[in-house]
Amino acid sequence: MLILLQAFLFVAASCGIAYCFLSLWATIKFHSRNRKALNLHFTPPVSILKPLCGSDPHGYESLRSHCVQDYPEYEIIFGVSAPDDPAASAVERLRGEFPKLSMRLVVCPNVFGMNFKVSNLLQMLPEARHAYLVINDSDIAVPPDYLRQVTGPLEDRSVGITTCLFRGISAAGIGSRLESMAIESDFVPGVLCAGQLENGIHFAMGSTMAFHRDVLQRIGGLQSIADYLADDYELGHRVSNAGLRIEVADCIVDHYLPQYSWIDFVQHQVRWARTVRSCRPGGYAGLILTFAFPWSALALAAAPTMVGLAFVFVSLALRITMMVASGWFVLRDRQVLRHLWLLPIRDFVAPMIWLLAYMGSRIVWRGNTFELANGKLRPA
Repeated sequence: MLILLQAFLFVAASCGIAYCFLSLWATIKFHSRNRKALNLHFTPPVSILKPLCGSDPHGYESLRSHCVQDYPEYEIIFGVSAPDDPAASAVERLRGEFPKLSMRLVVCPNVFGMNFKVSNLLQMLPEARHAYLVINDSDIAVPPDYLRQVTGPLEDRSVGITTCLFRGISAAGIGSRLESMAIESDFVPGVLCAGQLENGIHFAMGSTMAFHRDVLQRIGGLQSIADYLADDYELGHRVSNAGLRIEVADCIVDHYLPQYSWIDFVQHQVRWARTVRSCRPGGYAGLILTFAFPWSALALAAAPTMVGLAFVFVSLALRITMMVASGWFVLRDRQVLRHLWLLPIRDFVAPMIWLLAYMGSRIVWRGNTFELANGKLRPA
């Protein structure tokens, strides 16, 4: 029985190490890819849609970054569910600071689905004047050339959506730093690995979704995803199924993270895990074989030999290399080296989060509790 357990653990550790090699290869290939030169003359008028809810860390600075774009013509449509939402005061401050920029605040009192963000977008969309649309999450800050980078690929009409990778800007506290590490050590390598294995990615990320209005018509409009938790995934997946490509822009945006407590961190990670499980159940189940360092440590505990010790050193070295390649070279996060000591903690927390995702379907999102079924939200 012990021999079977040892064999299982070493096989699982080998699968995790193989995945690390694959992810590292995908990350290096993405970083060294031949980038297409953007047509600097392709700058169509753009409507930015920013659904807001409450106050986000560095919220004003994040919103302000959209107001200083190096771009000839664009407008910003902000949306809130109620006029007394705290985000409304930030928008009024921006309107005073940038009086010449076309900027409007839309109050969205109606509910068209359980995803309140999409519900707001449905009420904001009629206010947008331009054919090209850019949607991103409320806590995203962007560089000055952001609009040029995300609209440039749309000149090719075979591209349905442009999306962006993002780096997590952590607040003080171990929970926030572990959240940032989850992005750099797992999420981004996973996205890049999927892009290599599946001949491009077939989903979008909430950090950016840039597209032409015609794309919405081809997939049935925003109303068709109004009950889905992962609206970004659903939108990109349906666009891909319609025969259009998803392009990852060259720019990296910033995602400011709250000062998570341990409970907040676990709660957010479980929500994220249950979201992924609902979108890609087969892929999520396979994640159990990607935890190289925990499997290697368990294999060493079951068989304390030089071979087991070698597995631990190889898996840890690969995980460190993956995180540096993703965080430093792809996301250009110069803080990544300061957080490396937390990587073993993150790696042992990850399998527990994976398991918790199967132990229920309830999630908490923006203070509201929902049940998740087949990717759709319903009141708990």
